[in-house]
Amino acid sequence: QVQLVESEGGLVQPGGSLRLSCVASGFTVSTYFMSWYRQGSGKERELVAAMSAIGGITYADSVKGRFTISRDNVKNTVYLQMNSLKPEDTAMYYCNAKGLRGNYWGQGTQVTVSS
Repeated sequence: QVQLVESEGGLVQPGGSLRLSCVASGFTVSTYFMSWYRQGSGKERELVAAMSAIGGITYADSVKGRFTISRDNVKNTVYLQMNSLKPEDTAMYYCNAKGLRGNYWGQGTQVTVSS
């Protein structure tokens, strides 16, 4: 059974940092296209960062230079390191896995950037 479990988000002050993790089970993250998406209130879900199975990485323009996606194959976990957070980064963040067996989503975790 494929499962993606995101770590707890939280409330962060502008300029602060937060690292999200996505622990996968039922498949190997190094063989899937792994992504982080987010959805702000009243907005459409958008791609934040993605990593291909061979390690190719892409970021949304809005987070380039501030966010970093990474993968730990031993822990079967994908991370999203978020630095220099802005109020506009406030959203529900979702982990996503795409592969031969399907397209899977985590339950989402709320990140709020506010003073």
